[in-house]
Amino acid sequence: MDFVLSGVAACCACLFTNPLEVVKTRMQIHYRNVFHAFYTIGKVDGLAGLQKGLVPGLNYQFVVNGVRLGSYAILESGGYIHSDGRVSPVKSVAAGAVAGMLGAVIGSPMYLVKTHLQSQSTASIAVGHQYQHQGMLHALVCIRKEHGILGLWRGASAAVPRVMVGSACQLSTFSAAKEFVSDLQVFPLNSWLVSLSAGMISSVFVVLGMTPFDVISTRLYNQPIDSRGKGLLYSGFISCFSQTIRKEGIFGLYKGIGASYFRLGPHTILSLLFWNELRKVYYKDRQLASRPR
Repeated sequence: MDFVLSGVAACCACLFTNPLEVVKTRMQIHYRNVFHAFYTIGKVDGLAGLQKGLVPGLNYQFVVNGVRLGSYAILESGGYIHSDGRVSPVKSVAAGAVAGMLGAVIGSPMYLVKTHLQSQSTASIAVGHQYQHQGMLHALVCIRKEHGILGLWRGASAAVPRVMVGSACQLSTFSAAKEFVSDLQVFPLNSWLVSLSAGMISSVFVVLGMTPFDVISTRLYNQPIDSRGKGLLYSGFISCFSQTIRKEGIFGLYKGIGASYFRLGPHTILSLLFWNELRKVYYKDRQLASRPR
């Protein structure tokens, strides 16, 4: 049930933040800034253009965060992230990284398809390489047919460290911040405002840690490939990282950070809030059901 609750929480957040993901993906390839991307996509592709890739996005969120948050929840419930009753920074970072790795490996095909679909646009505003997928299932079948089963994991070399770093930052800071805010006693015990505040603190660390990996991951997933499925622009994570640094400098790794925060920030806050509150409701109901009558 922890995996299901985690997946549902992430999907709820995705409904609100998918337009920001579309803008962020396009910005990391070409557009100048958040407002330019929003205006151009809305004007040419319409409002529906801002929800491109929603179906694979929801599938990706359910799978990746179901596994990631669910695994962390089990470790947290088992006391594995605590030392002497307090959150251990080292243990929580390690648990978040391991949970992130599991989620990223399992969800990588969905992220590949999501990136392809969100990058597709009308020819007049097309940026980067354009795939011509007709939907999520069509994309999965085409990639599998052209490049084999391993082709679905192209770009995973960037996605796995990206999600590991983001997960370690997000979950460790969320656990620590939730404990810190509770200690301040600003809000009532077990108030949803504690989770909201902790999620806001966590969101800053997530964006700072994930954006460089996010830029590289987007470029690896979206680059054109040859008949053998080999990238024509970058050979892998290190190649993309070094080329970006050489051509654009260190700030090239933070391209689209404004859009990244507008997407990752709200998504982090909402997904952690929904996750925490759904777990509280579920376990409270279980406790009530288990009481003798």
